[in-house]
Amino acid sequence: MQIVIIGSGNVAYHLAKAFVLNHIPLAQIFGRNEKELSKISEELKIPFSTEKLQPANLYIICVSDNSVEEVSGIITSKDCLVAHTSGSLPKEILVGEYRKSSLYPLQTFSKSKVLDYSKIPFFIEAENEEDQQILFDLASKISENVMESTHEKRKYIHLTAVFACNFVNHLFARAKEISDSQEIPFDYFLPLIDETVQKIHEIDPKEAQTGPAVRNDKRILELHEQLLKDESLEIYKTLNLSIKKMYQLP
Repeated sequence: MQIVIIGSGNVAYHLAKAFVLNHIPLAQIFGRNEKELSKISEELKIPFSTEKLQPANLYIICVSDNSVEEVSGIITSKDCLVAHTSGSLPKEILVGEYRKSSLYPLQTFSKSKVLDYSKIPFFIEAENEEDQQILFDLASKISENVMESTHEKRKYIHLTAVFACNFVNHLFARAKEISDSQEIPFDYFLPLIDETVQKIHEIDPKEAQTGPAVRNDKRILELHEQLLKDESLEIYKTLNLSIKKMYQLP
């Protein structure tokens, strides 16, 4: 099978690397950012181009959600399978006359971060059983966790990921603002963060909740509010209110 990855960002890089490490040949990596494509090509020994798209049986589009529809239009072949990697878009966003699908890796990607690709869940969707099997077999060479998913379910998978990853990371950034303001090294909080994350591997998150809100410690809550202002204060109040509602506290 001739496979081409379209894109030069974090997802494109890591998907290409996962393929290479698992001995899945790539015919080309294609995109507009020649500098980034050149880096990926040099590291992974994959041909790249910014001009001519190589003929392929499978094209995997790894670009931002806003660009998927436009980029999918450059694929003119009708006898191929095309998959996007978006967590929120339907496969029908792809505009060509080819067979449409999605291949969604559930992970946050940064080029500088080494990942264990075998642990990354992949959610696949295609128009027919044959293409579904092609994607399943391909993803299974990379990951131990491959699952079929409709677009409707994938929307909720992506929403859950935003809560579990993007929002949590934003709270880390806000927490670092507070520690920086008092010249407290943020590294000191890493064991606490690690233990919090590790705990939910063994305990349901609802059961693992600690802190002044779940204890309904009004004195501490008021003290903390006096130390905060602007967005951080609003976040603090909103999250504490959410915790209280979850545990039905007054």
